[in-house]
Amino acid sequence: MTIESEAQYSFGTKAVHSGAPLDPTTGAVIEPISLSTTFGQSEPAKPLGIYEYSRSANPNRDNFEIAVAALENAKYAIALSSGSATTALVIQSLPVGSHIISGGDVYGGTYRYFTKVGDTHGVQAEFVGNLVEDLSGALKENTKLVWLETPSNPTLQVTDIAKVAEILKEHEAKTGNKVLLVVDNTFLSPYVSNPLSHGADVVVHSVTKYINGHSDVVMGVLATNNADLHEKFRFLQNAIGSIPSPFDSWLAHRGLKTLHLRVGQASASAQKIAEYLVQHPAVLKVNYPGLKSHKNHDVVLRQHRNGLGGGMISFRIQGGAKGAALFTSATKLFTLAESLGGIESLIEVPAVMTHGGIPKEEREANGVYDDLVRVSVGIEDTEDLLKDIEQALEKVSA
Repeated sequence: MTIESEAQYSFGTKAVHSGAPLDPTTGAVIEPISLSTTFGQSEPAKPLGIYEYSRSANPNRDNFEIAVAALENAKYAIALSSGSATTALVIQSLPVGSHIISGGDVYGGTYRYFTKVGDTHGVQAEFVGNLVEDLSGALKENTKLVWLETPSNPTLQVTDIAKVAEILKEHEAKTGNKVLLVVDNTFLSPYVSNPLSHGADVVVHSVTKYINGHSDVVMGVLATNNADLHEKFRFLQNAIGSIPSPFDSWLAHRGLKTLHLRVGQASASAQKIAEYLVQHPAVLKVNYPGLKSHKNHDVVLRQHRNGLGGGMISFRIQGGAKGAALFTSATKLFTLAESLGGIESLIEVPAVMTHGGIPKEEREANGVYDDLVRVSVGIEDTEDLLKDIEQALEKVSA
């Protein structure tokens, strides 16, 4: 069945059933993969069904988009070939000469696009330390968009989406200038947070991470409740052609069905690991939204489902870059690799991996030091993960 219009259902039920109708021909419970690039027509410009060409629309992509929209409390969702392609599409929708404001602590690929690609399209990016405190002073006449990661990558700063939305509404009331609020929700997934419900205009994800959740698909998605934005983004999706394959759409939809189970387990383990790290003498500082000591824990309680901290942790370790390298090379269950949000636990050093392209001075201004370790907690047994962390820290301490 398909239940995307049934608001009374809870998250897990929507995850399993949204965008998942029974096949009308065979009755198949799981949708078939539609690999056809083109679809027959009865006469010129009259397709036999609703599809003409798979770049413009595909059954597997459509069903995945329906499911994401349902989980993000959105009317519309648009799937793309990667998270970076999603960022690119949003920025390319802006007029030449636009000014955008972003938090300084963002994914390295986002920083790279803003500073190395967006500027060639006539879009200027400005980075601020704290969007709630610094936003009003940074807004200009040509500001068209605010980009917000919460929690940020990799220091897990949490920003009050509703407060940022309120600042932008006040700005619009004074100047008549509408500024879009785009929230990257990759680190939490729709299970932990729904930014549109807190005032965001657009929410984006790297589907590669939690939504797919199995480290076998590269893909992105955005969601919105704004019909005009949806029309603009849908046109660009087709015109640019940065679409996911039917098979990737099918795999991501399959992964999405267990999102609540995976993220729930990862969050529970991450909470215990963070609490362990806080008291360890080899650990200098722990960044985790689920800790009561987190700077904006009150926002976490309002903005996250059941106050969950998510599955991502970062922490500074003794010994500088050497200590970070030793620790990340010593874990057995945590694989040293980039990416996050999969069923397996991953670990990395942002300064030389995911954020290596950001100048050191800018990195460190945003808390990304050489001794910072980023952890993506998977769904393995919690005690096994804790023991792995413990034995790796013993080697650092020694």
